Amino acid sequence: MLALRLLTPVLVLAVSVFASGTPRIDKNKAALLIVDHQVGLFHLVKDINPSEYVNNIVGHAALGPLFNLPTVLTTSAETGPNGPLPKEIVELHPNSTIVRRGGEVNAWDSEEFRAAVRATGRTQMIVAGITTDVCTTFLALSLVEEGFEVFANADASGTFNKFTADNANDRMRGAGVQVLSFFAVVGELMRDWRNTPGAAEILPFLDSFLPSAGYLTRAHAAAVLNGTILPGELA
Repeated sequence: MLALRLLTPVLVLAVSVFASGTPRIDKNKAALLIVDHQVGLFHLVKDINPSEYVNNIVGHAALGPLFNLPTVLTTSAETGPNGPLPKEIVELHPNSTIVRRGGEVNAWDSEEFRAAVRATGRTQMIVAGITTDVCTTFLALSLVEEGFEVFANADASGTFNKFTADNANDRMRGAGVQVLSFFAVVGELMRDWRNTPGAAEILPFLDSFLPSAGYLTRAHAAAVLNGTILPGELA
């Protein structure tokens, strides 16, 4: 009986956690945050191949216009060695707010940035930055404390080495941040290939930013064209 009494609160807690579920990204509740993806800080990223990482950060930025997500961009001391945001990212967001912080390491410590995030009116934040352990993690933890549901794009967050990235991702997960791949972020935002944006928009997007998925689609299309498989069948 004693064992049962001791176990009951644990079971109740477990059921409660399970019932509450894991948050999923909802494109109607989400905003996109681009944090310190600056051309100088880019050189600190060693856990991801540079060519792949350029692709990943531009792909992260491109989620905004693709899914019509309110987007806030921010930089840290960009007039120094950290440098500005890449022009490819800025050009994707001609009407989005860019907060150029003077010295705050954690973007949330900037009053202007906090105001811009709150102005989106969204309750979910999709975050990526350089470095994973500082720019992404510090902000993600602060957002959780403020009551936001936070999703960290691991493929678009980079740092000095895998060991540091793993520790940072563990720290975020421990605080309730959902750490996802770029592909998972896209999938959760889309939800269904029949949605809009759906197959017609997402497949060309993946062809640009996730070539393995894009080329799989090309192979399928070629097989359909050649009559070796029927439309709708998997290659």
